[in-house]
Amino acid sequence: MLPSLALAPKLAPKFVALAAISVLTLTGCTTASQSVGAPDTATASFDPSSVAKDEALAALLPAQMKAKGTLNVGSDTSYAPAEFLGGSDGQTPLGYDVDIAKAIGATLGLETTVETSEFTGILPALGPKYDLGISSFTINPERSKTVNFVSYFNAGTQWAVQKGNPGDLSLEDICGKKIGVQTGTVQDPDVAAKSKKCTADGKKAIEIISLKSQTDITTRLVSGGIDAMAADSPVTGYAISQTGDSLETLGEVYDGAPQGIAIAKRDKELAEVIGKVMNKLMEDGTYAQILESWNNSAGALNKAEVNPVMAK
Repeated sequence: MLPSLALAPKLAPKFVALAAISVLTLTGCTTASQSVGAPDTATASFDPSSVAKDEALAALLPAQMKAKGTLNVGSDTSYAPAEFLGGSDGQTPLGYDVDIAKAIGATLGLETTVETSEFTGILPALGPKYDLGISSFTINPERSKTVNFVSYFNAGTQWAVQKGNPGDLSLEDICGKKIGVQTGTVQDPDVAAKSKKCTADGKKAIEIISLKSQTDITTRLVSGGIDAMAADSPVTGYAISQTGDSLETLGEVYDGAPQGIAIAKRDKELAEVIGKVMNKLMEDGTYAQILESWNNSAGALNKAEVNPVMAK
């Protein structure tokens, strides 16, 4: 599943108390609104009514979407600050990916609905269920075989451990350790490859804890149920800021790559429209404003591309 922006945050999060963390069990049975990294706030950070409809871009939409009048977006809302559940009801999708989805919809004159989905279930549902998948998808050759991508953000992998690194870990010494990753992310095969190297070198395999929710991974790390976690750099940075300084980074960010908005492979026409919309939002400052409001300007791209060619 990476960040960017420079305006004062419109969101004033009330951090989850560390005392509440202690009651979370190591089974990872949490929701994004209850878990580490999900700020408690009553309002969304972005008002889509501030974005005017672009009639020329809206005219380029496929006829079926024009008739429907809505933009249905699938997102794994457990990946703060990109997408998570919050608000007064604890069930409102929030995050910079959610705001970008709303800005796209407003530009095209469409009503935007962001629906929570498991990360691994989003891409297969593009077309029949979702028009777009906006969920911090790292663009790679494997995914690009099955969907169209519009690049919109850049991120890398960043590891984290408990504050003070009590296990005295390094990225060169993780064999035999419990490492948490979200299922289906690029970190999942990355850690698996590191585990294979461990066994090839005659060392113990990594005990990979792969869970569907990133917030559950973060909770386990704070609680001491795992030794370290690997996630996208903006996610790790945000988790550290939201856990009362109980975590710290391990090593440097590596494997930086663009993330993409996913569109069904057969909907190339729609992908081209979304590419044009993203470039408009980048040019008029809306994109920068959204990223700034989530303190994630570092991952901003200067230009969106449709199906950028990625090295294997």
